[in-house]
Amino acid sequence: MGTGEFSVAAATAVVGYDLATGTIWQQQSVDRALTGFALTGSAAAGDTKVDLYVDTVKVGEYYNTVTGFPTMDHLKPVDRIFVPAGSLLHIYVTDAAATNPINGILMWEEVEVE
Repeated sequence: MGTGEFSVAAATAVVGYDLATGTIWQQQSVDRALTGFALTGSAAAGDTKVDLYVDTVKVGEYYNTVTGFPTMDHLKPVDRIFVPAGSLLHIYVTDAAATNPINGILMWEEVEVE
């Protein structure tokens, strides 16, 4: 199982910004299946929204659930969304934070394709 975390300042996380930019987990050389996602931060729950993409395919949209940094309690199950080796994950901001950093966790499992 793999885990990727991010924390991006509100001033940087403007509409259209990719929260996965510059992370080591945005692109990997193995097939993966996304299993969980958490989004927290900003000034209040529900004031920030992101769209999750695999390459150019939108696979989900999420609001921040609380302020602060996420824990496993905030992780929402994701229905094993397949991410082929070499594909890019994107987490685009569609409703920007009012203040405070945007924080998140993305979880996946490596999969073998037969």
